[in-house]
Amino acid sequence: MKWLCALLLLASAITGFAQTNTVSLDDLMQSAQQWANENLDPNVLAALQNTDQEKVRQFFDSVQKNFQGDYVIDLAQLRGAAQTILPLLESYEESAPYGAWLKTRMDYLDVAEELRLHIPPPKTATNSAPNLFPGLRYNPPPNEIREIWIRKMAERPVPDEAKPYFCKLKPIFTEKKVPGQLVWLAEVESSFDPEARSPAGAAGLFQLMPQTAKQYGLRTWPFDQRLDPEPSARVAATLLARLHEKFKDWRLTLAAYNAGEGTVQNLLKKHRANTYDEIAPYLPAETQMYVPKVEATLKKREGITLSQLSTKP
Repeated sequence: MKWLCALLLLASAITGFAQTNTVSLDDLMQSAQQWANENLDPNVLAALQNTDQEKVRQFFDSVQKNFQGDYVIDLAQLRGAAQTILPLLESYEESAPYGAWLKTRMDYLDVAEELRLHIPPPKTATNSAPNLFPGLRYNPPPNEIREIWIRKMAERPVPDEAKPYFCKLKPIFTEKKVPGQLVWLAEVESSFDPEARSPAGAAGLFQLMPQTAKQYGLRTWPFDQRLDPEPSARVAATLLARLHEKFKDWRLTLAAYNAGEGTVQNLLKKHRANTYDEIAPYLPAETQMYVPKVEATLKKREGITLSQLSTKP
């Protein structure tokens, strides 16, 4: 069990960067290696078979490159490893919060696989049409990703876990002048499991990072207030309100909530853009899945689009 928890922590350390500014891939690689050197028991990997050690290393490398990369179809490559790890996480009390985090994100891998099967591979060079940009790949248009998410969510029932929380937390959002319907963000973030925890450190219904929680007055020790639904909802709503005041658009707001305010701001500036769709292909792959999943969830649960959201009670 010790080796499993340690590996899970490393996995989250290289996958989560919600509510933070963007960093380079080299920085992330260095951080992950430093974390491993400082925290992993040398006997952890030694206890595994050599083949398992290699699989674990490959999985972590793929998680980092694909979730934080900008090519969504690459997420499909994580499905096999994730399907193997998820039952292990759910089997132990200590790792169950990480299982809740991973289970919620299995949808991303499934959608990526659907996209992979329906989108032709990049064109290769021919004698008549040389490839002027070798290795260049294009993400599916945002509208196409949105359509897949709408289909995927169309038959999904309301999670049983949502029932104790939705009515209680909706007034907190409206109090902060955020549309109450956005409480369904908790379904996308954690499947309404208040114990859900990202190996990167995000926790609770709305997956708040430690620095975000502290910035808005929550304690993370000795008791982690992010695991308390009401304080967690209050911070999430406050953050959403601030981001929306800056970006004036709910898609951009959600992208900033997931990928970081700095990431969205830098992409808008770099591409001289004003809308989410203009920068979507350049956002982290996880964010390219996150925003349309939130949209599809709102459409299914509330029969409303992001453009129809109102801050009025």
